[in-house]
Amino acid sequence: MLAVLAWLAASGIAVLALVRVFSGHPPAPPGARTLTRRELETVRAAGLAIYPRGGAIEPSGEDAGVALHADRFVRAQAPQTQLLVRLLFFAIEHATLVFPAPGPRGRRRFSSLTAEQQIAYLDAWRTSASFARRLLFTSLRAILTMGYFADEKVLGALGLSAQTIEAPRIEADLLWPAIGTAATGTGALGSNSDGTAARS
Repeated sequence: MLAVLAWLAASGIAVLALVRVFSGHPPAPPGARTLTRRELETVRAAGLAIYPRGGAIEPSGEDAGVALHADRFVRAQAPQTQLLVRLLFFAIEHATLVFPAPGPRGRRRFSSLTAEQQIAYLDAWRTSASFARRLLFTSLRAILTMGYFADEKVLGALGLSAQTIEAPRIEADLLWPAIGTAATGTGALGSNSDGTAARS
């Protein structure tokens, strides 16, 4: 009888774990190719908590597309690094079981917490006495920050939009082939009919 009860309890816990990890996540945004929709939702929620709407810079983390940037970032990494980043997202999402957020139902997965709980939860990681927790938070924030400040809307809000700079060509430029082209000739300068320098 005890064995049956233990099996039922273990089965119930396994089902709850599967539901917690795999159910209730929105579809992945168009363009996502590497991260699962669960991981993308974790990053989206964290980006919105760190860069909220109405914050110091107007575009929120979600508006800046930090989840898609994280997807591209992970795709560019070596397999071992990809695994570490995925484990980072998993830890942030489910460590509420060990470090619950304040308020009711604070042990829900991170992406299911209220906005206030998410902010408080991440701030607890940022200020934790545990170096490991602070390191994980710093790693998450670094990924989010790269994505946030890579967005054109954010750069525009900061007055840092890309600008076209006209670079004048001078005679010395003609000593070398233009970037992206193969070298032709010896590089010596001749003279065009108008008297300007030309490659021989």
